Amino acid sequence: MDKLLYVAMSGASQNTYAQKAHANNLANISTSGFRADLEQARAMPVFGDSYPARVYAMSERPATDFTPGVLQETGRDMDVSIEGDGWIAVQAPDGSEAYVRTASLSIDALGMLRTGNGLPVMGNAGPIAVPPEEKVEIGQDGTISIRALGEAPNVLAEVDRIKLVNPDTAQMRKGRDGLIHMRDGQLLEADANVRLHSGFLESSNVSAVGEMTAILALSRQFELHVKMMNTAKEGSESMARVMQIS
Repeated sequence: MDKLLYVAMSGASQNTYAQKAHANNLANISTSGFRADLEQARAMPVFGDSYPARVYAMSERPATDFTPGVLQETGRDMDVSIEGDGWIAVQAPDGSEAYVRTASLSIDALGMLRTGNGLPVMGNAGPIAVPPEEKVEIGQDGTISIRALGEAPNVLAEVDRIKLVNPDTAQMRKGRDGLIHMRDGQLLEADANVRLHSGFLESSNVSAVGEMTAILALSRQFELHVKMMNTAKEGSESMARVMQIS
């Protein structure tokens, strides 16, 4: 009887972890450039002093869905997204290099070019600093040009170039910070073939229907696990009564 209770209990607990993964995906359905986490469950044997006759369910996030989202026009020149394959290099909070597919760029009070969530954008030699300017233009190759204060409208100066890379997505992973990193932590070289779209942001690749369906299916499974635990309890109580009679 305890085997039934153990299997049902482990299944119910792992079911909640799986629901968290899908709930997180659903919560980020409107987050620009978000990549959905994949989720799966598998049976794992319980090893100990005896033969591993028991198994428990384990929910895991084996990978990230790197399917591109849809480009949405914003009309804002500082909104950029990748055209086709590729990534924009940014500096993660821990100082390492991370990668995003789209960004709503801005220039802070110190002249640093940052994404919408405050991450510095990487250039040819580190984070990009923009001098005082009247206008900023971002080319398809990531080149940043400005019209300095007091200059004529036709006078543009090239400041830096956004670092654009195109690694194999099989070598990439999503970190705990929600950003995309290389699995081995290596720094990537810039790829001149990657192109940017200015005035567009890439939507999340989360499917609302798929996530809702998965959450409902997991809810039904959780209910089944609870019923199995109640059945194990009733069986144990019945056995106790039989033992009292005997």
